[in-house]
Amino acid sequence: MTHDELLSLFRRSGALLDGHFRLTSGLHSPRYLQCALVLSHPADAAAMAEALAPLVAGLGPTVVLSPALGGIVIGHEMGRALGVRAIFAERQDGRLTLRRGFTLAPDDKVLVVEDVVTTGGSTRETMALAREAGATVVGAASIVDRSGGNTDLGVPYQALLPMTVPTYDPAACGLCADGRPVVKPGSRA
Repeated sequence: MTHDELLSLFRRSGALLDGHFRLTSGLHSPRYLQCALVLSHPADAAAMAEALAPLVAGLGPTVVLSPALGGIVIGHEMGRALGVRAIFAERQDGRLTLRRGFTLAPDDKVLVVEDVVTTGGSTRETMALAREAGATVVGAASIVDRSGGNTDLGVPYQALLPMTVPTYDPAACGLCADGRPVVKPGSRA
């Protein structure tokens, strides 16, 4: 799947947004990729996972772990594409945790899968959870890398759509200075 084909999927589903957005990281940006919209089309979600899976299969994952909420659909599809178990972590009292009977064991080789990576904060938090459970993190993957390839997660990392999208500290955000209202479209309020 090419860069242009991926952008076409996002545009067709209305998932590529322009405006003034507050990201999960707290940073502001004039562009947002609402992966939930593109992932709401099962064939597109499967196609993205099928394109991403060969990039990480050599890492030998035995389980895909994704943070809720954004990573659940692509994580599930990646598990299917790789032929491994797919589980997710969710927030409880502000902290990611494994619930719903999900567990990791010391022999598990975890691939952390996200929809979008901006600063890598959620990915690192998910990796820490896997390590706390005694598993080995073999890599990370996402549909979109908003850093344009500048995120270092300390493990091999692959993204289908690397993009350089500007982000701003709220105190230095020109969109705020212009009085444009900020929108928080992501999964964490």
